[in-house]
Amino acid sequence: MKAFLMFKDRDFDLKHPLPANAAALIQDLELETLFGAMAAGDGFIHDVSKVAVLTSVHSSLEEIAYRQQVMVDSLRNSDVVRGIYQLAGEAIEREKKAYFGLFRDSPDTVLHRSIEVLSMFIEVLRKLRQLAESSQDSFRSDGFRTLFAMLQRELSDDYFEAISQHLQQLKFPEGVLVSARLGAGNKGIGYTLREPPVDRRIWPLRLLPQRVEGYTLHLHPRDEAGGQALSALRNRGLSLAAQALGQSVDHILSFFHMLQAEVAFYIGGVNLHEKLSALGLPTVIPRPGGLSERRFDCQELFDVCLAISMNKLIVGNDVEANEKTLIIVTGANQGGKSTFLRSVGLAQLMMQSGLFVGAVEFEANIVRGVFTHYKREEDNSMTSGKFDEELRRMSALADMLNPNAMILFNESFASTNEREGSEIAQQIVSALLDSGMKVIFVTHLYQFAHAFDEMQTDTALFLRAERKSDGTRTFKLVEGKPLDTSFGEDLYGKISGEEVGRSRPPVRLRVVA
Repeated sequence: MKAFLMFKDRDFDLKHPLPANAAALIQDLELETLFGAMAAGDGFIHDVSKVAVLTSVHSSLEEIAYRQQVMVDSLRNSDVVRGIYQLAGEAIEREKKAYFGLFRDSPDTVLHRSIEVLSMFIEVLRKLRQLAESSQDSFRSDGFRTLFAMLQRELSDDYFEAISQHLQQLKFPEGVLVSARLGAGNKGIGYTLREPPVDRRIWPLRLLPQRVEGYTLHLHPRDEAGGQALSALRNRGLSLAAQALGQSVDHILSFFHMLQAEVAFYIGGVNLHEKLSALGLPTVIPRPGGLSERRFDCQELFDVCLAISMNKLIVGNDVEANEKTLIIVTGANQGGKSTFLRSVGLAQLMMQSGLFVGAVEFEANIVRGVFTHYKREEDNSMTSGKFDEELRRMSALADMLNPNAMILFNESFASTNEREGSEIAQQIVSALLDSGMKVIFVTHLYQFAHAFDEMQTDTALFLRAERKSDGTRTFKLVEGKPLDTSFGEDLYGKISGEEVGRSRPPVRLRVVA
């Protein structure tokens, strides 16, 4: 049995290795906030969400569409999906509590435990099938309809009846019947567990002991050696049955584990959607484009993690950047540039994992990797300068990049002087664009931004953090050419308490000889 909720033709791999830049993505995009909101206190959902989101860069258009349909079904039928998750978790937890006993490796113990666990599994599978039967008409996605059809097809009443009969027989109420042959040295070989003969006598006679043909050996109650020998013979007969039943338990248990993992991702989506809806924030199922396309068009795109952290409505942005490979964002300090950059990275990862996006409208082409190069704090160990550290990280990043990747730069190469930083940034970005990558660069390096503006290329878009004449930030980005100021005077005024534009008395210095 397979769940097939994450992929149409294969299982979701919870142990899939994370990309080499996973730690940087988590730090720069504040992804732990996203995973925490999806988990809502459930550590397992947190782990599944982390793997699903961070490995989404390998998703195809077909896989994204498949998950999106399942996600929509989950949002519409959240109670049913949570019920499936709880049933899978219940089976897994009850299996863990099944007692092995002291002789956990003996066939008799394995058989007894397998019967106990399988009986419990049958109980949970019945509930799962009933849930599928009662809810199937409310689901439209291929993923859930395939799952429900499989549950009803493979978990029929005849199946449950046959399993119940087999489990009852394996309890051996009439004793164990084992056959064997004599081998070399008169040692027993070919031990085989036999089905007890059917008592065909009329029913009153069945109350009497059935006559057994052949020789009968009776052991003395104090014959410990004989008892051990007889137990060894019994275990040899039971070993194959215990092994087969143990494999059945493992097979059904693996199904419950996979079902729990794949449903966990969609429960995470439901939890996140409920959180954002409670804040009055919009969400939308995005429209992904092909790998070779260059599409980016959004309305009211916002930083999901910032909204969750602040627990309130935040400003979104409208950007139309179709056919653009480079977006350069400049403008006033604290104007929402870094927030926009984060919102783009989050939206890309969320879209490719099959989730909704925090926006009114969103479409973008898929990419083969999301990478970040953000400014970092000073090296406390003083083993290198800040600029050297930036260049080292850029070199390591270059080894990971592939064509059709997306790279997000936030104030990169600003730790040196304007001229040197601009020159290095221009050369790196030009090389990335020539390699077929998509670049979004937030910067205060005017010479760098102005150089690309002078090229007048149709594949570049320039955005600027909006600032009103009185210095007020709207936290909106508008299309506009880079300016040679970051309005640091506004920051001075905020710290000193003086109004922007207000004349200040000249500073008088007294020189003492």
